Amino acid sequence: MSKNKISFKHKLRHIFVTLSFCVLMHHTSAQEVLNNLKLQYENIAITNPDRLYVAGKYITALFFNQQEEKAAQILDENLQVALLLKDGKYAANLYAISAMNNRIAERLKDSDTSLEKAKAYADNSKDIEIKGYINYCEGWLHVRNNKEGEAVRSFLRAITYFDKAPPSPTLNGRKSTTYKELTSVYANWNEHQLQEKYSLLALDLAIKQNDPIAIFDAYMLMGYMYEQQYMKDESKQDVRNLAEKYYLQAINTYDKNKSKIPFPSNLSFVANNLAHLYFSYFPNSYQNKVLYYAELARKQGLATQQYTHVASSYGIMAELAIKDGKPDRAKEYLLAALTEVSKSSVPDENIILSIYESLSEIAESEKNLPEAIRYYKAYMETFKSIYNQEQLELGRRLEAQFDKERQQQQLITMQLEADKKEQQISLMQTISLQQKQELENLKLHEENQRKQLELTQLESEKRTQELKLSRLETQSRAQDILNYKNEISYKEKINKYYISLILVFLLALMLLLYAYKQRSKRLRQNKELYNATLDKERQNAKIATLTAMLSGQEQERGRLARDLHDGLRGLLSSTKISLSQLTDQVASPAKNNMQKSIEKLDTAVEELRRVAHNLMPELLNRYGLQEALQDYARRMSNDQLDIDVQFLHYKSDLEKDRQLLVYRIIQELVNNAIKHASPKQIIIQVVEETDHYSITVEDDGDGFDIHQIKGNNSAGLYNIQSRVDFLKGKFSIQSEKQVGTSVEFIFKKILHDKNCDY
Repeated sequence: MSKNKISFKHKLRHIFVTLSFCVLMHHTSAQEVLNNLKLQYENIAITNPDRLYVAGKYITALFFNQQEEKAAQILDENLQVALLLKDGKYAANLYAISAMNNRIAERLKDSDTSLEKAKAYADNSKDIEIKGYINYCEGWLHVRNNKEGEAVRSFLRAITYFDKAPPSPTLNGRKSTTYKELTSVYANWNEHQLQEKYSLLALDLAIKQNDPIAIFDAYMLMGYMYEQQYMKDESKQDVRNLAEKYYLQAINTYDKNKSKIPFPSNLSFVANNLAHLYFSYFPNSYQNKVLYYAELARKQGLATQQYTHVASSYGIMAELAIKDGKPDRAKEYLLAALTEVSKSSVPDENIILSIYESLSEIAESEKNLPEAIRYYKAYMETFKSIYNQEQLELGRRLEAQFDKERQQQQLITMQLEADKKEQQISLMQTISLQQKQELENLKLHEENQRKQLELTQLESEKRTQELKLSRLETQSRAQDILNYKNEISYKEKINKYYISLILVFLLALMLLLYAYKQRSKRLRQNKELYNATLDKERQNAKIATLTAMLSGQEQERGRLARDLHDGLRGLLSSTKISLSQLTDQVASPAKNNMQKSIEKLDTAVEELRRVAHNLMPELLNRYGLQEALQDYARRMSNDQLDIDVQFLHYKSDLEKDRQLLVYRIIQELVNNAIKHASPKQIIIQVVEETDHYSITVEDDGDGFDIHQIKGNNSAGLYNIQSRVDFLKGKFSIQSEKQVGTSVEFIFKKILHDKNCDY
């Protein structure tokens, strides 16, 4: 019985958790928010650039309140103004909003296009904050496209820009939003330390802003985070206590700032969460607190007409009554919850379904079968209603889709018929012209026949007169005709001979051209094969040279480390012992000097030990890359420099020789950053993907010109490139002066890239 009731409680609680992170702090009516933003937008002059930032907020509010056409209209109007301004930050901001709105509306291509335009205009702007905001927008889109690894990189770049940006009215809000997005991603990855880190940063920022609403939100977020961690491992009671602490701080923040927090319904929400925490995870001695906070949530929910909050508080009271063996009291609370949730303008039928189920189970436990059947029937009717509504909505969507496709088909059919009629008209016009032409030809033909008849008569008379002459000339003409025919036959034979000769010549020429092309093709293929073989040999020679060079370097490092450790360190240690023995035998002034010498020897021994570890890290051979890098980061960090190492999805199955290469590359990058960039923070991130590894080293130092450093052919860059080439990887550098440097190299796993290059 208790198990079923807890199920009902969790159903209500799931609804409130979703509510807290979707619409928390937005209890004021949507129309009131829109009216305020509209008033702000219209009261700013068109020539004032601040109007463009207010327009962005107004567009977002319109979009989320199903006024997409008006939002698109205002976006186009303000983009026309922003594109005329010299500074691209205004256009970049509007294109970023367009990208996120298009992604929510599932217009993926439009979203990508808007993002590219936003990045282009941000690159042309000197405003550091807008560069950070565009990186945040890119990370936000990556999260929605299930590319959380790329999203984290974009969010970290955004924070780097925000940290360097001058104060502005929007800076802290954007930074806080970025912290919350990182908290969400790390929560999905079960990276509790990083999740806690960015949650605390969001809380610190809210406290610095002295914004009670933001502080309340941050405390609520922290309490919920620790509650979820405790639900995964209920042995950690300190985590449970932290959840309680932050929930109580949220309530205290509300009590101290009632006049400054315009959303009193938030108090009922926090009270419900705290009552649930006490009921589910604290001893029975906390039942009074459960009842106190559930009653507080009920009163506050009734005062603010948050009937779903009231139903949740009644649900917790019902659980408590069942636990105390008072089913009648539990039934009263459940009926009250049913009454309150029905008062909502749009009652949630899923909650009603859970209430009916719980009432049916209570009646069944009391052997009251008629009542149990009655509530079960109500449960089934509600279930059918939900199911029928879902099916009806699905049917409507399918019918709308079918009507749309049918209209498109009708439009295509009408277009085809119009084209067919147009072709028929064109054909009829052509036939008409042909008939006119034939009529004119017929008239001309009749005229010709008439004239030919007259000519025939004249010719008949002429022939009668010439008949006599014709008879005389017949014999002479017959002989001429015979000669003419013979001449024609001879010319025809000569023409056939010439034509045959020309055809044979053309055929021979075509054969020669074909043979020449085939020979040229074979020569070209042989040349390409030879060049490919030569390139392969060169690559093999290069790999062999790199192998020998790297092996020699590591052997020499190992030998030098052993010599320093076994030889020079032993000598320094023996010298320290000798001086220590002589300390008691000398006078006091000399004794102090000797003691300082011994301390310098200790410093030298420690420095020698650090150099030996850098030359040949012993932890790398014993425990692997992760322990070696974390030890290296601890040794290199100091008060002026913080080095953070992050391993994401790393399974520690990288080969030893490749671990050493990766360690050397990271060591070279960190040394270069410390030597040339004067950073305050360096982030080393190792991510293992399905078929490759991705290593990123980022710092917030001075930065440099990439084109200038590539032309210097520095030894450090050459060593890094050589090791990356040995890993058959890909190496890229991104840097901007006064912002920082990001170096990334990627190489594939051996099991997946034996026969292919990256």
